[in-house]
Amino acid sequence: MKPVIAIVGRPNVGKSTLFNRITKSRDAIVADHAGLTRDRHYGDARLGAREFIVVDTGGFEPDKPTGVVAQMARQARQAVAEADAVIFVVDVRAGLSAQDHDIARYLRTQERRVVLAANKAEGMVDSPLLAEFHELGIGEPHPVSSAHGQGVRSLLEAALADFPVPDDADAADAQGGAAERPIRLAVAGRPNVGKSTLINAWLGEERLVAFDQPGTTRDAIHVPFERGGQKFELIDTAGLRRRGKVFETVEKFSVVKTLQAIADANVVLLLLDATQGVSDQDAHIAGYVLESGRAVVLAVNKWDATDDYQRQTLQRSIETRLSFLRYAPVVHISAIRRTGLTALWKAIVQAHASATVKMPTPLLTRLVHEAAEHQAPPREGRFRPKMRYAHQGGMNPPLVVVHGTSLDHVSDSYKRFLEGRLREHFKLVGTPVRIEMRSAANPFDDKGT
Repeated sequence: MKPVIAIVGRPNVGKSTLFNRITKSRDAIVADHAGLTRDRHYGDARLGAREFIVVDTGGFEPDKPTGVVAQMARQARQAVAEADAVIFVVDVRAGLSAQDHDIARYLRTQERRVVLAANKAEGMVDSPLLAEFHELGIGEPHPVSSAHGQGVRSLLEAALADFPVPDDADAADAQGGAAERPIRLAVAGRPNVGKSTLINAWLGEERLVAFDQPGTTRDAIHVPFERGGQKFELIDTAGLRRRGKVFETVEKFSVVKTLQAIADANVVLLLLDATQGVSDQDAHIAGYVLESGRAVVLAVNKWDATDDYQRQTLQRSIETRLSFLRYAPVVHISAIRRTGLTALWKAIVQAHASATVKMPTPLLTRLVHEAAEHQAPPREGRFRPKMRYAHQGGMNPPLVVVHGTSLDHVSDSYKRFLEGRLREHFKLVGTPVRIEMRSAANPFDDKGT
């Protein structure tokens, strides 16, 4: 089993920068802004033959009793409880603080291996400033520079000192078990519609900070999950505001991470707020999901908080403002009461199956010919388009490539007609279908008269 290393420390000491350095990624948002990370953020890492899991946490303030800071502290405590070893990050240049003493006092009560990382110590390996951190009673401080990578390897070796190096057989088993990739499910929507609450309801624990304040989630948080023998990777995204409402630089980073999460997902769950209806922001997010070609399921949250009139108004609003997602199933849920979640999972699995369906070439060709017999493509100029055969050109979304002659000017309305025939036959739900027309070259085009 892979060891788990949690990174903790007070705000703005460089925990996320160290996380990115260890995982060799840019998965955690980094900016010169205190309190940026709020949820637990997991990543895979390797040191030589050793594979391990790293957990990034928000700024740890153990004694804050209320508010979002208290929720962040709860996340950090949970990360420590799950970890086999803890890297406690302090800031050499800022010096020792009362918060550092509070965190050290808490860590000493936990039966975990704790390694002290004195960050921002570039060029300060022999500095007397390191001596004051012995007061924490954690042990020898390891001078590191997360930004430049100095001292990180020796820090990890100290954290992993109690864990054996796996042999070749263990490595082979690990590679074999990772052969099946999980379904990536991104939960997207406006701020404060209940995305983190929904994921917490699925997991049965307060895995993500859920707080009655828009913009609580700022990063795209990946959470492994298994249901019915199927592995998932749940991605909680930051709520997308209208472009004119994005003021902070941090929020602009969050928007980029959310759009990246949507593009990388297999299925996107677009969460709507039943009490507020379909807004311009919802339509904007839905448009981006459509452009990215992801399978999509619409979940209407807080359904229990509406009356009959609101429900009818919302249904009409979905049909008009999100008409371009008419293929997406709509499920009514209450994340806080955990109602409608079974039907929601059924819709998600069905959407993924539709997005990854295999379409045999002979069957596609027969369906295209039957569609032409029922309604031939309209004539364009002197020639009528003729579809000869079709094959599948890709998945997620399904791409159907039709070959023939004079297909360059086949109208979008006829492509929608073909799409409807394909959806009906393959029972496709929740995924866009793209149709590409390819005309054979005319051998007489290059000949003179």
